[in-house]
Amino acid sequence: MNQAPSTPPTQSSAFPARLVIASRESALAMWQAEHVRDRLRALYPQTSVSILGMTTQGDQILDVTLSKIGGKGLFVKELETALEDGRADLAVHSLKDVPMNMPEGFVLAAIGEREDPHDAFVSNQYDNLAALPAGSVVGTSSLRRESQLRARFPHLKIEPLRGNVQTRLRKLDEGQYAAIILAAAGLKRLGLGGRIRALITSDDSLPAVGQGALGIECRADRAEVIALLQPLHHADTAACVLAERAMSRALAGSCQVPLGGFAEVINGKLRMRGFVASPDGQRMVRDELFGNIAEPEALGNRVADALRAQGADEILAALNG
Repeated sequence: MNQAPSTPPTQSSAFPARLVIASRESALAMWQAEHVRDRLRALYPQTSVSILGMTTQGDQILDVTLSKIGGKGLFVKELETALEDGRADLAVHSLKDVPMNMPEGFVLAAIGEREDPHDAFVSNQYDNLAALPAGSVVGTSSLRRESQLRARFPHLKIEPLRGNVQTRLRKLDEGQYAAIILAAAGLKRLGLGGRIRALITSDDSLPAVGQGALGIECRADRAEVIALLQPLHHADTAACVLAERAMSRALAGSCQVPLGGFAEVINGKLRMRGFVASPDGQRMVRDELFGNIAEPEALGNRVADALRAQGADEILAALNG
């Protein structure tokens, strides 16, 4: 089982005396963990809820792009170890950092309501991407963003950008970049929405799989924890994210692959868009399909098949060498 339950289990009448949330120690990760902690405290005042802050391998290695050191799973492994050995009962993640295939014995017990899923244009000098002069340096940590930027704005210079949100903003403020691209959700959650000069539409920059959504992970054998988390589960967000993750899983999506997937609920149906590209943006395949909100993974798999029919496998094969 590697996704949120489709129906909430019956809640046990016996509440645990304490719950421990494992979290990365970055400001954004701690905001997310504190948000979940506060929700749980309000729901279960008789339970003590605390946070175990941890530094992951992904937080420690900052001089190399994620795609070269094993991907975003580096932000998750240490937290899963804490769940496995009983130091923590649940872990809170940005869902876009959670690998598509979860390890045996772990489950996404709840998926929280999505914040703004868009990419954000952040600059101290320019109003939007179109205003950047030729040769301007744009910072991003994402091959997904890079490929779409290169396809639309080949005259810009795209450079890697690592570090937490505050570090990235500091590098912009120091003049290392003319602009940087960040997830709008992270900026808004940290109270930094004022730094956003423009939101980039999903037509111009299709978001990452799971972008803006929180995933709460626990051990699959902790039925009592899964039950307690169900009031935090947001069904529409979960349907969207499960469709996106299914598409990415079918295409073996990772940090090494410029791939985007974005689903949204429109008039009770799921609209799902996806793309696969070469890092330079020269080759890109896109598709869009509608599907049943009750069968999100089937829709994600159909979008993956549609992308394959347009040549996604050839692009992916070239990336894999």
